[in-house]
Amino acid sequence: MGSVCLSSKAALKSGCGLVTAFVPKCGYEIVQIAFSEAMVLTDENEKVLSNINYNFEPDAIGIGMGIGQDVLTEKAFYHFLLNNKTNLVVDADGLNILSKNKKWFSLLPPKTILTPHKKELERLIGTWQSEEEKLEKIIQFSLEHDLVVVVKGAPTLVIFHSEIYQNTTGNQALATAGSGDVLTGIITSLLAQNYDPKNAAILGVYLHGLTADIAAPEMSHQAFVASDIIGYLGKAFLSLEN
Repeated sequence: MGSVCLSSKAALKSGCGLVTAFVPKCGYEIVQIAFSEAMVLTDENEKVLSNINYNFEPDAIGIGMGIGQDVLTEKAFYHFLLNNKTNLVVDADGLNILSKNKKWFSLLPPKTILTPHKKELERLIGTWQSEEEKLEKIIQFSLEHDLVVVVKGAPTLVIFHSEIYQNTTGNQALATAGSGDVLTGIITSLLAQNYDPKNAAILGVYLHGLTADIAAPEMSHQAFVASDIIGYLGKAFLSLEN
């Protein structure tokens, strides 16, 4: 539930007017207490997602954070993909489930954004022997499935078809638990605000890194945690406006 709270709060603090979290029943009170501004819908199952069902049309969806890889969840994810037409960001266990079921890539909406770290990327595209080979494989993967791929690292890359964008913000403070969950929330928020998926990914990654750069003179990188990224988002947006 921690990852759900981080991504949901990041989405709201990045400009979403309303954020709804869909969680197992056991997560309802946790999310409502930890993040009172979020709307919360629950699955019929107590501990895992078994039927991703909601009665409204979201502007964008971020999925995968904290969902696990239970058999019931895997089936629910498949049925969700079959029916979903909404712009999508897939992270964490959503990526791991896709890597085990590669035929499901055809079910993703055009320009779906994937946000893998190194190990998740390996599961998606296989191993590589050099940076050049890695980039070639990601480009081919993006072209084949019409995806935007955010390769988290130092530096983070955004790849769409044959276009490669290298992020210029961020520092070692971002190597902290939950940092990726916050990034997914930011990108999903921008996607919901009608940014083109490629631009949502580029701006989201830039803002995410910028929070750590702004925080650097004010606190040590050792003390910087994922919730601090959210705390510095306001200053990051102000710096862009100025």
